[in-house]
Amino acid sequence: MSIEVKQVSKYYGSQAALDQVSFSIKSGEIVGFLGPNGAGKSTMMKIITCYLQKSEGEVKVCGLDVDNDSLEIRKKVGYLPEHNPLYLEMYIKEYLSFVANIYKLKNVKQRVAEMIKLVGLEKEQHKKIGALSKGYRQRVGLAQAMIHNPEVLILDEPTTGLDPNQLDEIRQLILNIGKTKTVMLSTHIMQEVEAICDRVIIIKDGKIVADDSTKHIQQQQKDLLTIFVEFDTVVSKSQLVKITEVVSVKNLEDNKWLISSEKDIRAHVAKFAQQNEVLILTIRIEEQSMEQVFKKLTSKK
Repeated sequence: MSIEVKQVSKYYGSQAALDQVSFSIKSGEIVGFLGPNGAGKSTMMKIITCYLQKSEGEVKVCGLDVDNDSLEIRKKVGYLPEHNPLYLEMYIKEYLSFVANIYKLKNVKQRVAEMIKLVGLEKEQHKKIGALSKGYRQRVGLAQAMIHNPEVLILDEPTTGLDPNQLDEIRQLILNIGKTKTVMLSTHIMQEVEAICDRVIIIKDGKIVADDSTKHIQQQQKDLLTIFVEFDTVVSKSQLVKITEVVSVKNLEDNKWLISSEKDIRAHVAKFAQQNEVLILTIRIEEQSMEQVFKKLTSKK
């Protein structure tokens, strides 16, 4: 395992920011670490990266213990915090060379050039960091997190404040990175989770409330199965509610309907269409969005 967390708690006075948290992440996984503000996400990430000490429990990164092997773990981990700390008066190449020298890398000039190309900074490489847009500053932050070729990459809100084009570019970059490294990603953008994460861990009030693949969590949290169907002509709600095992029916527009049931009743809908000489133009099971799942699991009760 690249990351192993067992029964970890973190207290600030009498308040528990983390309460008996346990999970593991395998090498090569891209895992979304989700939760509302104040749930304990950044605290957990800082413990994994050895920036913060835990109060209880055990954390290992690449088989190394955070209490006993802090310096070795830092060599194996790349970290981009939520508030990207950059030296704005430094030039991009100057800053990345500075970071590379901290890690005592060989062939610094070559490695800086490789990172600039990898994160798409070629056109901006001669600028000062302070002259860059938010999107390009995030690229610099990713470059510094990866310059020492870490085995594990921890990204805390890496796409905050980016425009749609920048979002797509950074997401693709993270996907490419995830082919060879373990990536733990914190974000509030649920579309991002669905697009790039193999698995999600959801934390609420310092406790894990879900840990599974995005698809499985979406299926588990769904109370009813929803089927979208579009007919070629008008049908009435009173007709549709009579279909076997229908729980509820909702008209979207024209001949488009959402039909809810406890199981997949597409065969029953097809039989209804045949009996009433109605043509089905489209029929599909509607997936529950990660945003809906997130709200359900983290809402205050």
